[in-house]
Amino acid sequence: MLSRLFVLVLSLAVAACAAYSGHGLAPGVASEAEVRATMGAPAMQWELPDGGRQLAYPRGPAGFHTFMVFIGADRRLQRTVNVLDTPYFARVQPGMSQAEVLQLLGPPQPQWSEYFAARDELVWEWRYCDSWGEAARFDVLFDGTKKTVRSTQSWTESQKSDRRIGCAR
Repeated sequence: MLSRLFVLVLSLAVAACAAYSGHGLAPGVASEAEVRATMGAPAMQWELPDGGRQLAYPRGPAGFHTFMVFIGADRRLQRTVNVLDTPYFARVQPGMSQAEVLQLLGPPQPQWSEYFAARDELVWEWRYCDSWGEAARFDVLFDGTKKTVRSTQSWTESQKSDRRIGCAR
């Protein structure tokens, strides 16, 4: 009885991990329908010029990942990437539109987005796991009128509290 319970719990844990990141879905093999069945409905999606599709799977606010899933014109999985990472943050440049940032990083956490009237500035924020395994935040600061990127900033959560919060990359 106890061994059956252990197997059941282990199976559920493995299934939860697969649903979270899509781990186990093979590029070139898994269909878009299988991706959606495993990972759920995407928060956002875009039709791509080549006939493919891009699906966004943010796993916050407590999570540290947003997975972008790229589906080919043949409706097969091409690749899955976590975009909440330094190389993707480096692609955010002054002058980019909000739509471009959304397609690059996925939706920000709504509860952490804020408009500052005195500066006419809108700030969007994402939580991520930095290179040292510490919980961190990435902010994109937009011109409130033009709706384009002014600047970006990153900071660890320990900078605003007295304790270091670890995370898994």
